[in-house]
Amino acid sequence: MAKKRHEEAPPPPLPDFDALAARTGHRFARPELLRQALTHRSAADPRRGQLDSNERLEFIGDRVLGLLMAEWLIERFPEEREGALMRRFGTFVSWDTLAGVAETLDLGAFLVVPPGEGRAGLTGRRNVLADALEALLGALYLDGGLDAARPFLRRAFAPLVEADRRPQAAAKNRLQEWLQGRGFDLPEYRTVATSGPAHQPVFVVAAIAAGREAEGTGDTRRAAEQAAAEAWLAEVEVEGR
Repeated sequence: MAKKRHEEAPPPPLPDFDALAARTGHRFARPELLRQALTHRSAADPRRGQLDSNERLEFIGDRVLGLLMAEWLIERFPEEREGALMRRFGTFVSWDTLAGVAETLDLGAFLVVPPGEGRAGLTGRRNVLADALEALLGALYLDGGLDAARPFLRRAFAPLVEADRRPQAAAKNRLQEWLQGRGFDLPEYRTVATSGPAHQPVFVVAAIAAGREAEGTGDTRRAAEQAAAEAWLAEVEVEGR
């Protein structure tokens, strides 16, 4: 009796990129750019050196984000000096902010990843979402220039920028100021552990300062350092020191 041929499961349907294009407010002349912006490297073609992933678009999108955000802040806060503008800029282009904006746009629902990675939660990782948002800005720029990227960025970030509040300094900066103000040495950040695959790393970092140690976790060393500094400061606040 002949054995039945094994039939491979059909690939999952692609996301509705037309719906995402409508959210950007831009009509893509090259819709393949939009698909590339949402293709994670885990779903890219290894035969092409994964050049069809969103990494190249992320590279240019990061520069587009920086230019358009700096332009907007100069316009929005004409009375602020460079230092204050830099603090705002650092907040608005941070990975946490980008991930939050990406979540508001529901970009995770449009990411192209292997089925197994999707079930493992890759589309919800904050670094992946932040990268996808930068890649989307890169795609808009390459397809329609700054005039396509600018209105999308301003709509997406308007709730943050128009809140017109002075952003709090990053946790590492606040920890350094706390220590310097009390005559302590600068903090040391030590990587305690790393785990996970290359595209989904998890870092555990300890912040060590003034005889105290606190740990933080993140999907990049930088994020883990910020989390550790935040944890260190939280412990001090609880003790009322």
